[in-house]
Amino acid sequence: MRVLIVDDHPIIVSGCRSLLGVEPDIEVVEAQDGAAGFAAFFSERPDVGVIDINLPGYSGLELLRRIIEREPEARLVIFSMNDDPTIAGRAIEAGAKGYIAKNDDPTLFADAIKTVANGGRYLHPEMARRIAFLRADPSPAAVSNLSARELEILHLLAAGRTMAQIADLLNVSYKTIANNCTQLKQKLGARSAMDLMRIAIDARS
Repeated sequence: MRVLIVDDHPIIVSGCRSLLGVEPDIEVVEAQDGAAGFAAFFSERPDVGVIDINLPGYSGLELLRRIIEREPEARLVIFSMNDDPTIAGRAIEAGAKGYIAKNDDPTLFADAIKTVANGGRYLHPEMARRIAFLRADPSPAAVSNLSARELEILHLLAAGRTMAQIADLLNVSYKTIANNCTQLKQKLGARSAMDLMRIAIDARS
């Protein structure tokens, strides 16, 4: 597995290398700013990109958006000193597959990278709960009126499954799950995929 780390702080990059160095199957490449990170992503073709939210040039979120505009399925994780759930929510909404705060338990770093590399999403459970509290609650009646299949999809979303993974698990097409998620957003008053994910996390807790 190849991991690209985009961060302008050598100490942080060195620390990430040390955390990932115990994993024999992980190769680390690096870049120091947004422009270099963009070039490295498409030249090195990493399995996962880890992007500092504060970069010289343009921000980590802008780098994330530029990469996803060109490669929508890119597996990118935002890495930040900030544990503000609003910032984390913006990163996920922009297309990040995960968000890691630099004050999170370091032992979780490699697990987060592997989760995203395998097609999942990563949010620390506490961060997920804090994000869930940012939205308006759907009416209890709206949740209770969901079908068994819709509830199953909602629970799988809360567990970090992608729509493609849910389609495989339920033996249906990706288009079917995408349509189900659109219907869920309408029924629950979710304005975006991020809103739906927050509702899913809250419904599971």
